[in-house]
Amino acid sequence: MTGIILFNKPFGVLSQFTDERQGAARPTLAAFIDAPGYYPAGRLDFDSEGLMVLCNDGRMQARIADPRFKLTKTYLVQVEGEPDEAALDALRQGIRLKDGVTRPAAADRVADPALWPRDPPIRVRKSIPDCWLRLTIAEGRNRQVRRMTAAVGHPTLRLVRWSVGQWSLAGLAPGEWRRT
Repeated sequence: MTGIILFNKPFGVLSQFTDERQGAARPTLAAFIDAPGYYPAGRLDFDSEGLMVLCNDGRMQARIADPRFKLTKTYLVQVEGEPDEAALDALRQGIRLKDGVTRPAAADRVADPALWPRDPPIRVRKSIPDCWLRLTIAEGRNRQVRRMTAAVGHPTLRLVRWSVGQWSLAGLAPGEWRRT
């Protein structure tokens, strides 16, 4: 039977069970999850937070991670500045990046989601406002959301993946996991 684990990855944790880099050890999934036979279905950057889906079935794992299946991923994104409708429309239509045009995203401004505090906190500049967006994409290029917001002039300050397909982060504190 296929098993799924939902994990709320904290900031500064590798989305794998081992760190192959020489030198200073970085925290990995192994510091949080003791479930032999489960592997991440996709990645989440070291400096991003939020939902990771782990699976014990290689075919299901590939189906979750493979962009061909267009499984949506929703992110709460704190950006520098206050994007206008033109910037949001650009995200909705697809952004030209160095590796090609992205698929259209669902993009909306949202109220501050009152998430847990990040450690370390984001940089705050008194002279530059920030706001939150909800972005839903159906692909997963390297650092895609960060590159998309930067391309419309609003660099990402904090990135939290809220959901992957049918699974969401609801009820999971940073570092917590549960089987579904």
